[in-house]
Amino acid sequence: MTDETWLYHYDPETKQQSLEWRHSSSPSPQKFRVQKSAAKVLASIFWDQEGALLTDYLPKGQTINAEYYSSLLVQLKDILKEIRRGKVIKGVLCLHNAPAHRAFATQKKLAYPGFQCLAYPSYSPDLAPSDYHLFPGLKKQLKGRHFSSDAEVIAVAETWLDGQPSECFF
Repeated sequence: MTDETWLYHYDPETKQQSLEWRHSSSPSPQKFRVQKSAAKVLASIFWDQEGALLTDYLPKGQTINAEYYSSLLVQLKDILKEIRRGKVIKGVLCLHNAPAHRAFATQKKLAYPGFQCLAYPSYSPDLAPSDYHLFPGLKKQLKGRHFSSDAEVIAVAETWLDGQPSECFF
């Protein structure tokens, strides 16, 4: 499975996260409306039922197009050979929904390593576990913290992903 998410250098806490216990006679704290930072990193995460296989962070100034995504698929094939040796018997099924994932060049690249693409049904929450299980935990880890560089955000994301049990990925 693969999905992408934006990781912000600063993503303010929600009102729920910033609640405080106060005495009934204490004045309530003044809250200012704060926006997410403009600085962000796009993370593409590939995983299977055992955990994260490949995490890629899009370089500044680039977009995910068919060529870029195809290069990630080649990396994924090599990683599968190395760390899932003997477990991949009948090929790999991919679930894609973004235009770069469905492009003809990508579909051609999928056939090369023996990947098979499944049709992605629209509005199917049970087939997007990252939106319900993986990404909320990652975003919670980053919320309310200030990062001065992409490298800091990436380091925290990598540490969090490495520490997740396999149950988080299926």
